[in-house]
Amino acid sequence: MARLFGYVDVTDVGFAAAVLSIAFNPLFWNVVARWEHKTRALSRAVGSPRAACYCLGTVILLLNCVRSHCFTEAMKSQPKLEGLDCRWAYFLGLAILAVGTLFVISSFLALGFIGTFLGDYFGILMEAKVTSFPFSVLDNPMYWGSTAVYLGWALMHASPAGLLLTAVVAISYTIAMLYEGPFTEEIYRRKQKAAKSK
Repeated sequence: MARLFGYVDVTDVGFAAAVLSIAFNPLFWNVVARWEHKTRALSRAVGSPRAACYCLGTVILLLNCVRSHCFTEAMKSQPKLEGLDCRWAYFLGLAILAVGTLFVISSFLALGFIGTFLGDYFGILMEAKVTSFPFSVLDNPMYWGSTAVYLGWALMHASPAGLLLTAVVAISYTIAMLYEGPFTEEIYRRKQKAAKSK
C-alpha cells in the first residue's frame, strides 16, 4: 500500500473529486432514503412512493455516472504502475470487471428498479427476501460487484490511483452496508410483526 502512495498525488484536484464523489454517493442515498422513510416528503411531493423511488433512483444513477467519470479522470491524470502495465494485468482486470458486471446486472434483475433503489424505504416492500443468484452466492452483490468493476477498471489502466480509489469504494460501501443492513431488516421485521397481529 505504501508503494502505491508513491505513485499517487493525493493532492491532485481530480483525485480529490473522485474521493468526494465516491464517499458522497452512498451518504446521499442513505440520508435521503431514511428521511423519506421518516417523513414521506418525497412521496407527497411527487404524488406517490413509486414515483419518488424512481426519482431517487434516477438521481443515484446520474451520481454514479459522475462518480465513474471522476474515477476515470483521476486515473488518467496520474502515472501508471509499470508492473501492472502488461497483458496479464489487463486481462485479469477485464475478467474481474466482467464478474463485477455480472453481479451488478444480475442483482438489478433479481431486485428490479424499485428493489435496487431502496423501495423498501418508500414503503414498497418485497414479498420475500431475494435468495436467487447472485444473492445465493454473496451478500450485497450489487456493492461487491460495483467494487469489482472499479478494481478491474483500475487494473486495466495499470493505475495505482485507481487501486487506491477502489479501496475508497470498498470502504464507502462497507460503511453503507453497516447502516443499510440493520435498518432494512428492521423495516421487514415490522412488516412481519404487523402481519402477525392482523
